[in-house]
Amino acid sequence: MATRKYEQRLRAEAAQETRRRILDAVYQRLREAPSEPVSIDRIARMARVARPTVYLVFGSRAGLFDAVGADLLQRGGFDRMLQASAHPDAREALRGAIHTIVEMYAAHRDVLRVLASMALLDAAAVGGAVQRMEQGRAAGMDELARRLDEQGVLRPDVTLAQATDLLWLLTGFDSFDLLHTGRDLPVDQTATILATTAERSLCR
Repeated sequence: MATRKYEQRLRAEAAQETRRRILDAVYQRLREAPSEPVSIDRIARMARVARPTVYLVFGSRAGLFDAVGADLLQRGGFDRMLQASAHPDAREALRGAIHTIVEMYAAHRDVLRVLASMALLDAAAVGGAVQRMEQGRAAGMDELARRLDEQGVLRPDVTLAQATDLLWLLTGFDSFDLLHTGRDLPVDQTATILATTAERSLCR
């Protein structure tokens, strides 16, 4: 029994290592050739696996890019963002959510820039992963705006729909990148500008 468990653990570790190599190969390819479509054949060669292995691990091209998106969120600090957004005080949740979202973007800025650009040109090129990530962000901003409204934090002249729209704008990757890359601002300063803009525009 002990030998079987040991063999199972080794197989699980090998599978996890293979998965990691494939994801890292996608990151590397996006950085090396941001203007070229991602070839599964090329990814397999870079990860030192057979092409069918990529499909065995991820199911499909869309599944691979969904995994890339989930991995980017996890490694960028998605858990911290959820924790910040769950603060009982909606105003504190607003500040914390924007700061942690900016940190997530900054952690993998180059890869996110390529994915966002590819999604604009051809959503199928990245398997719809960017759209699904954005749908998650939209739901999060809708919930944050609702909490601000329920706690009486919104200004009287700001509707719930307007608050949701502004939060969507200020937490987008492009808003982050215009400041961080376009204006060459540090991550902390970028986050502070976006959070302050949101608070002054929306809150009493």
